[in-house]
Amino acid sequence: MNFETNRRGLRTNNTEKKSNFDILFLIWSIVRPIVIVITCIMLVVAIAYAGADYVLNSYLLPANPEDDTPIQVVINSGASWNSIAETLEAYDLIKNSTVFKYYVDFSGYGNKRHPGRYIFNKKMSMEEIMVKISKGDGKSIVTKFTIVEGSTIEDMANKLVKDGIITSTGKFLSLAKDGKEFLSYSFIAALDDEQAVNHKYLMEGYMFPDTYEIYVGSSEEAIMKKMLNKFDSVMGEKFMSRAEELGFSIDEIITLASIIEKEAKPNDFAKVSAVFHNRIEKNMALESCVTVQYVLGIRRLTLTATDIDVESPYNTYKYSGIPIGPICAPSQKAIEAALYPNEEFIEDEYLFFTTKDPTAGELEFNISYDDHEKAVEKYRPLWEAYDASSGN
Repeated sequence: MNFETNRRGLRTNNTEKKSNFDILFLIWSIVRPIVIVITCIMLVVAIAYAGADYVLNSYLLPANPEDDTPIQVVINSGASWNSIAETLEAYDLIKNSTVFKYYVDFSGYGNKRHPGRYIFNKKMSMEEIMVKISKGDGKSIVTKFTIVEGSTIEDMANKLVKDGIITSTGKFLSLAKDGKEFLSYSFIAALDDEQAVNHKYLMEGYMFPDTYEIYVGSSEEAIMKKMLNKFDSVMGEKFMSRAEELGFSIDEIITLASIIEKEAKPNDFAKVSAVFHNRIEKNMALESCVTVQYVLGIRRLTLTATDIDVESPYNTYKYSGIPIGPICAPSQKAIEAALYPNEEFIEDEYLFFTTKDPTAGELEFNISYDDHEKAVEKYRPLWEAYDASSGN
């Protein structure tokens, strides 16, 4: 009886244990997915937090929160956000140019940027840098430069470097050499293959001398286009039509104007033009010293027989007519003189002019060769003294 009772008690205990286990198993079956989901969420949150922390520290935070050293950055006119981002990364102002570019696009500033000279530091956030560039510091950043009449392409390049407009002469001279970047201008496109080959610089004469205002950091192309636009404006329909009326191309007129610019002061431009027009009409060589000076790169007033015999299509002692191309950038007055020579000097057929005292820049005009030779002998000592004093 006791044995049976014990068996019955054990069976009851086992049944109770099994029932408890079933209950626990049921609870675990219910809780387990929840635990798994919670664990996964916690894991995702941890990973996301770690990732966000990595992204924040690696890309989004200031490059160096402790460094407020001013850094000057020039953003050129027409620069894209891609190139701006690369420049900022090169200066260590941002941590990653690609992230910066995406940040700009996401922020809606993709089309908002202003060229100029900016001061940043490494403590600045991407947001601060982006806003500064997009607003342009609230003002246009511009600078000015002046190119004087009679400047050559090389003079211009050197002046722009000296003024801090461009960093070196190389690209400017290269662009001026063949003019391929500026064929949209009709007066450049009109130059034939021979001229393109024989010009010292195809752009010589067309970069109009004036004072210009440009954005700081403007490219050589932008600077040159501004000067070409001014030339186009100065020529206008009136001058274009007058050149056609005279039977000259634009290049011939600008070439003639460039020689006039170098030979005389403005008061004598029209008279010098008349002399050249008369010589062209008679198929005489222009015999202009300034064309030889251009070829040889000298400024001497007294030229030797070897000098004037130099082989060059610019040499107006060797070849008659208007030379291959301009020798400098003529002023509007010189261009006008080339188109409208002094009518009295045309009628009287003046064929010669001679420099008097070089420091004053006055000229003597003659009709006959004999009178011209007398003037040359009279004034030659002044030329030689001038050359000696100026080191030419």
